[in-house]
Amino acid sequence: MARDPQTLTGSDASRPTRPVILVVDDDAGLRESFRLILDDEYEVIEAPDGPTALGTLRSAQVDLVLLDIRLPHMDGIQVLERIKGIDDSVQVILVTAVKTVRTAVAAMKLGAFDYLTKPFDEEELFAVIRRALERRSLEREVQYLRSELDQRDGAAQHIIGEHAEMQKLAKVIAQTARTTTTVLITGESGTGKELVARAIHRQGPRRDKPFVAVNPAAISESLMESELFGHEKGAFTGARQRKIGRFEMAHGGTLFLDEIGTLKHELQAKLLRVIQEREIERVGSMHTIKLDVRFIAATNVDLKQAVAQGTFREDLYYRLNVVPIHVPPLRERREDIPVLVDHFVDRYSRRFGRPVTGVSPEALGVMRDYPWPGNVRELQNVIERLVGLADGPVIGVDDLPFDLMFPDCRAKLKDVENLPLKEATEEFERQIILRVLERVGWNQSEASRILGVHRNSLKVKLERWGIRSLRDD
Repeated sequence: MARDPQTLTGSDASRPTRPVILVVDDDAGLRESFRLILDDEYEVIEAPDGPTALGTLRSAQVDLVLLDIRLPHMDGIQVLERIKGIDDSVQVILVTAVKTVRTAVAAMKLGAFDYLTKPFDEEELFAVIRRALERRSLEREVQYLRSELDQRDGAAQHIIGEHAEMQKLAKVIAQTARTTTTVLITGESGTGKELVARAIHRQGPRRDKPFVAVNPAAISESLMESELFGHEKGAFTGARQRKIGRFEMAHGGTLFLDEIGTLKHELQAKLLRVIQEREIERVGSMHTIKLDVRFIAATNVDLKQAVAQGTFREDLYYRLNVVPIHVPPLRERREDIPVLVDHFVDRYSRRFGRPVTGVSPEALGVMRDYPWPGNVRELQNVIERLVGLADGPVIGVDDLPFDLMFPDCRAKLKDVENLPLKEATEEFERQIILRVLERVGWNQSEASRILGVHRNSLKVKLERWGIRSLRDD
């Protein structure tokens, strides 16, 4: 009994589909035998001849083909050549009653994975199939496995934080990972939305499948549709060969759509259809391809407001916002700053081979007071720079960048920009000194050391401004 390739994924998108094997043989009894042997582990579809097999490949996701050499209309070698022209990543195992060196050599040159002789041994059949599927998985996922293991941050791709909100977030991630429901992650830039998406993927049933990330804002509008859907050879000028899009690459795994609010309105409609129908068509193709993909989207904008303004489709918003997850900004969980600082110091000291062991209490105090508008990403970048430039084992206040020490100074510049230069300089100096004094608890000796001025000079300035010390040191 042949199976309809259009029903392979069914209406249940809650679990990844099994690998799909296409059996091509003009002997209905042999096709049935393959189906009975393989049905427990694989989805099996059938084709009695080459043209039918090629049509199936264009309309369904197929991972492996068991291809008989002797077929009506066109022989197995011809079909193999056409299969590789349609999708070179599909693995092909040739099956024949008589194994000849000439045929085997021709098959291998055209890209066949292996060659089985009838009657075949079941254990041998399963062993060859497993090896072929392992190769396919490696070929299609290698670029994503590399980013999954060490995209930018080394091996430690996990959520860090002891704040109650982060503990709650970790619990929600674990609960969400058990399902394959669509997720919408919200939060400011730099809060770690992609890390949350990766954590959901890693902890879920699709952990061994691809995690494919795409940021619409980073791809030109003219290329976006091709990037997502792929295209056929000759679909447009410059399309010299078939391209597999991000949707297909994520088949069986997770597609992460970062900054989804930047997606153009026309593509929003097409994405909505993909989420609803779980199928796509490559650019330049009339054939439908079924998909089994989990969708996780992220945004740093208010999509409800975007819906109200007409820049984001309301129906797409509700399709994405099935499980909402919010990642809090770093300024709302300052208790996590010491933990994050220790984590990043350890990471970059190892990476750079620098003997940096930590941050002084004073420097850590400055970091805790800083508002971190760039969130965890900004903190990470600062620690990377400090570790790379550190002269000693401990990062001190003197090592911190100006912006970290005096975050209000740029704002204050606007207040004095219309004053004469002498008065503006005086006011700016006053703001810096007051800021340092506040940080050190009005300890004038410590403030003088940080500012690089004599203590008596500092006292003279404070007296001139009519500022009395709040601490006698």
